[in-house]
Amino acid sequence: GKTATLTKEQLVRAKRLFNNACAICHVGGGNRTNQNVGLGMEELQGGLPTRATVEGIVNFLNAPVTYDGLKDVSETHPSIKSADLFPKMRSMKQQDLVDISMYILYQNFTIPE
Repeated sequence: GKTATLTKEQLVRAKRLFNNACAICHVGGGNRTNQNVGLGMEELQGGLPTRATVEGIVNFLNAPVTYDGLKDVSETHPSIKSADLFPKMRSMKQQDLVDISMYILYQNFTIPE
């Protein structure tokens, strides 16, 4: 994949979006609902389809599936598909999902496990 550069403003915005919509379950890159799968690069790479790219995370945030890619989990994971169940997702635009995705990947490169 290609490398993207975040400006300080983009990073601040992305962090705010992540903290507002994701951090309640993904504290410190973990995962409250499944302790075996976090937001670390190894876990992101192991998901099917991969979640180790901006596009992969955006796809997941639009329509989440299980780690093996076989089952829809939109009823239990906030997503655009399930915005009726997760109010914070109702106002999310695709650019917001891109920014959140870049922030997750940025965290992996600046705070390695």
